[in-house]
Amino acid sequence: MKEYYNHNTSVIDDGATIGKNTKIWHFSHICSGASIGEDCKLGQNVYIGGKVKIGNNVKIQNNVSVYDGVILEDNVFCGPSMVFTNVFNPRCEIVRNNMSAYRKTLVKRGASIGANATIVCGVTIGKYAFVGAGSAVTKDIPDFGLVYGNPAVQKGWICRCGEKLFMKNKNEYECKICFAKYVLKENGLEEILRIGNEF
Repeated sequence: MKEYYNHNTSVIDDGATIGKNTKIWHFSHICSGASIGEDCKLGQNVYIGGKVKIGNNVKIQNNVSVYDGVILEDNVFCGPSMVFTNVFNPRCEIVRNNMSAYRKTLVKRGASIGANATIVCGVTIGKYAFVGAGSAVTKDIPDFGLVYGNPAVQKGWICRCGEKLFMKNKNEYECKICFAKYVLKENGLEEILRIGNEF
């Protein structure tokens, strides 16, 4: 007996793995071989390729296609009609439909991607990073990075709770909402104090 819900208009191919309490809504298609974790929510008209890995508690809004080569870790948010790609230089006349031609795209834990953003394949979006609506991501984003624009440019740092951080002292940042504290190190921002257990 299945432990997930799917609307009767959705198509779940044999061989897909879907975790407990996941919900899949109207006209979505999950291909054979896809791996989807627990407590995920997939909106209307979502496509999941057969070599896609999705963690737990991932929210994918309406009209999103997640193609082979994409990995979404736990607690990732994909806004409505945002776009993933998996081939960097597509041509109709040249077949590039095998995994060796696909560039891996990794979206780390807790990252959010805004509506209508485009993620060019081969990038890594750091944990709890935030991609603004309509952005075109062409390069890696560090943990807690806030980016937007076309092409997307880093405009600051964002808290785990989703609020923009402000600089308290040199290389030190703080959230005015949840009071979490961060320090800027050589490899990017690192959380050093989280108040409470909300997240």
